[in-house]
Parts: sequence; C-alpha cells; structure tokens
Amino acid sequence: MSLRLSTVILPYRRWHEGGRAAWTRAEQLGFHTAYTYDHLSWRTFRDGPWFGALPTLTAAAAVTERLRLGTLVTSVKPRSPIAA
Repeated sequence: MSLRLSTVILPYRRWHEGGRAAWTRAEQLGFHTAYTYDHLSWRTFRDGPWFGALPTLTAAAAVTERLRLGTLVTSVKPRSPIAA
C-alpha cells in the first residue's frame, strides 16, 4: 500500500507573483493531488485578490504533468446555469 498526499493551494496569489510557482512546487514535492477553493473570498484574504477556482485549475493543468487537480468547494451561485 502506498501513501498519497494531497495539498490545498488557496487562489490568492497572482499567477506571475507566486501562483504558478505554488502549483509547480506541489508537483516537485511529489504531492498526488492539489486542491483549491472556489469561495468568493477567504477569511484574512478577503481584502486582497481572490481568483476563481476553474481558471486557476486550468492554468495549473497547463504547467503541471502528473499532479491531479480538484476543488474542495465549488460555488454554484455565481455561475448559476438557470440565470445564464
């Protein structure tokens, strides 16, 4: 049996200011999966930038090879298919 470790990467960093590095570093460290949140904000980060999970995961997929990606929370309300 092998142990698979996962991590959570909050989407508060701009891609060119450490966001990309966080995802590539998670892969370099050998994490199996990296998750992010899709909240509209998060506690102490509410006054700063907070990026959407789906664009963040799309960008992470472009710069990683083996790392599995996912969301711990997906907010439906801002993207309601009924309101579209």
